[in-house]
Amino acid sequence: MSAASDEPLGLTVHSMPSPSQALDGSEGRRTVVGRWKMIAVLLMCAAPVIASYFTYYVIRPEGRSVYGELINPQRELPKMTATDRNGAPVDVATLKGQWLLVAVADAACDALCEQQLYLQRQLRESLGREKDRMDRVWLVSDAAPVPERLNNGLHGATVLRVPADELARWLAPVSGHSLAEHLYVVDPMGNWMMRFPARMDAAGASRAKRDIDRLLRASSSWDEPGR
Repeated sequence: MSAASDEPLGLTVHSMPSPSQALDGSEGRRTVVGRWKMIAVLLMCAAPVIASYFTYYVIRPEGRSVYGELINPQRELPKMTATDRNGAPVDVATLKGQWLLVAVADAACDALCEQQLYLQRQLRESLGREKDRMDRVWLVSDAAPVPERLNNGLHGATVLRVPADELARWLAPVSGHSLAEHLYVVDPMGNWMMRFPARMDAAGASRAKRDIDRLLRASSSWDEPGR
């Protein structure tokens, strides 16, 4: 037998991780997996919304024209000081959950204002069975009393007073025009996303209806009547 065989067997000893180290590694893996699962769930929830907007904005068939101006980037509903017609404070976040067709004017409501409120009402009624997915909102930009002559036309509408300077943080007219000259479309998440041309007439309202119909169809997979 050689001299090498008389030597003792060499062993290499590796240190074992402590229990705390083992637990830390396992916990880290669970945290990463949990985060990915949460992201997957959020994406699944957002997918219908993303798909509907993608369909409307990107995959529009050739030849289809949009009458209203798409707002890019969209403007999220900010925190604003609002009151109802009785002076009670209102959280504007309660407007979320429905499509909104918004008019803006001071309380005196001149001939243009009355025309806008009339077209606003007619547009919603023309939606037929889908009309319950859209609310009419009149944002009054001053503190003057609303004339009683408007009461019948405002039945079913939401009327809120919001100071003009606060409205300017959210809505905006086309250059050279005023807020009161447009009607505005707000999605159920509170994003102002469309503005119809200034001083829209009946023919323009017919084209505006087609835009609204498309929006409602594109969002039908995730939006339902009521909040």
